[in-house]
Amino acid sequence: MPDSLKGFLIVNKTRQMKVGYADMADSFISRFMGLMFKKNVDQGLILKIPKGRSRRGSGIHMFFMRMPLDILFLDEEKVVVDMVHLKPWQMYNPKKPARFVIELEDGKSVDTEIGDELDFICEMA
Repeated sequence: MPDSLKGFLIVNKTRQMKVGYADMADSFISRFMGLMFKKNVDQGLILKIPKGRSRRGSGIHMFFMRMPLDILFLDEEKVVVDMVHLKPWQMYNPKKPARFVIELEDGKSVDTEIGDELDFICEMA
């Protein structure tokens, strides 16, 4: 893993491939900020949604974003339940509630489909 990257490797277990690297956002502020105001996306962001949220409670917005993103919505078992490509200033509520929302660079989720099982591997030493 390059020195500039840290956090988690996202792996598509269904297709046995790497999706990319991401940091974890597990606090209110880190989830709220997401990737807002970033000029580019060096790596993605995994938003850990509190248990019990409805599908609307796991929705996202693209306010103040400068670039489009691929968004994956995963359930408690890390199975993709919805996915969408969003442009700046759009909003989206997934079709099913999500426990994890992954924000990725545009085009990073091209080989991932609804129903795929993902995993996050911590590679920090």
